[in-house]
Amino acid sequence: MTAVFLFLFWLVAAFVLFTTLAPLTDSVQWWIRGWDFPRIHIAIVAAVTILIGFGVMRPSVAITCVLLLGCLVYQLYRIYPYTSLATQEIALAENVPAEDQVKLLSSNVLMENDDPTRLQALIEREEPDVLFLMETDQKWIDWLEPQLARYDTVIRHPLDNYYGAVFATNLETVTAQTVFLSEDETPSVLAELKAPTGSFYFVGLHPRPPVPGQNTDERDAQIRRAAIMADRSILPVVAMGDFNDVAWSRTSEKFKEYGEFLDPRIGRGMLPSFDAQSWWMRFPIDQLYVTQGLDLITYDRLEDVGSDHFPMIAVISVKAD
Repeated sequence: MTAVFLFLFWLVAAFVLFTTLAPLTDSVQWWIRGWDFPRIHIAIVAAVTILIGFGVMRPSVAITCVLLLGCLVYQLYRIYPYTSLATQEIALAENVPAEDQVKLLSSNVLMENDDPTRLQALIEREEPDVLFLMETDQKWIDWLEPQLARYDTVIRHPLDNYYGAVFATNLETVTAQTVFLSEDETPSVLAELKAPTGSFYFVGLHPRPPVPGQNTDERDAQIRRAAIMADRSILPVVAMGDFNDVAWSRTSEKFKEYGEFLDPRIGRGMLPSFDAQSWWMRFPIDQLYVTQGLDLITYDRLEDVGSDHFPMIAVISVKAD
């Protein structure tokens, strides 16, 4: 029994050590970058393994528990900013007149989702000024035409490969276009919009995730180029969408650094948006970032609309000069 226990202990310990240390490398392999996601789960496994190991009077087990404790501390260190215990990175603005507010709504619809009624009702209820939808094939665009018809500017880019996009807005539009920021032919949206109190750039992103056969070099490049393309020195920028990357990853941190973005999740909680169909495997991969020059009024996760992603909503305002 002791031999079986020790084998399982070493096996779990090796798993924790690998999944903690491997993402510290510069590798873009999907089977390494994927371990950026479940940091909470790895921390829980590490904590339980340490508690079990303390009951075994063996020097080698004790040394391993010390290593596991280091892994646990590191995982908690990466997660901590996305808890309510941390200092908020951006404060919510108050007393902003309703006429100066801009409401943004993003939703990955899930291409296989065959019930558009919940999303249709959500759009009609929220009446967002800016709407960004992902995984939209032609079927989904046809379903949403009654809602899209209410917008002055609509970009429809249907695809059957899970990377279609729709952008719609009633704000005055200077430019709005789909752009390709990497060689994997996944469209992003870049728009210059005029809000009641000033202009801003909107960036809508949906890069590919780290899955078997699909490494993260193109995703990382797309996110990096998006941060650079919208010039924050000219206008403030809001970036939104399904980044297929957790908020605490190295790529997300670089995105923030390149674009000098602020993350409203920091100090408020994770607001995990995927997987909406699982209560225990949920990660914050649908992002919102803003630069200086924008006030954030609200930011929240909305109800289930039949997708594997929860819709995300935010209200912003351009700071008047």
